[in-house]
Amino acid sequence: MIPEITIRPIELKDNVAVKQLVLHVLKEFGAEGEGFASADPELECMYETYKNDRSAYWVVELDGEIVGGAGIGPLKNEVEDFCELQKMYFLPQIRGFGIGRQLIKQCLKFAQSQEYKKCYLETLPDMKPAQKLYQQFGFQFLNERMGGTGHSKCPIFMLLEL
Repeated sequence: MIPEITIRPIELKDNVAVKQLVLHVLKEFGAEGEGFASADPELECMYETYKNDRSAYWVVELDGEIVGGAGIGPLKNEVEDFCELQKMYFLPQIRGFGIGRQLIKQCLKFAQSQEYKKCYLETLPDMKPAQKLYQQFGFQFLNERMGGTGHSKCPIFMLLEL
């Protein structure tokens, strides 16, 4: 049975819960420390980071608890029409219900509304279901990293023409 969830824009009160979500999922995949999103300074201020122009972040709530999230923001050190699908993570209890699909649709719709032309992402080898989902949306694997994400230990790169 599909859990009843709410997808909504991030609020200031969500900062701590979103940080905990990201750290929990990264720990699950052994992706802690420098070179991973767990070391990103914006984890301390996600709401503030995504209230900037051409950026947005949504959280997924289940029974009032944040259990997932994803966002769109400019891809650092790239041309202005490149965005990045950022910090897309879900706790195990909501994986496999199509919620990731809903959230990607929302993120890509926002990216197009902001006139981005390409969407980039980085992920981990063990996140095979996520890679499959990204491919279903048309993301293609790249051989080289783009931009300046700071995620030097994320070896899977993908790009989508919007």
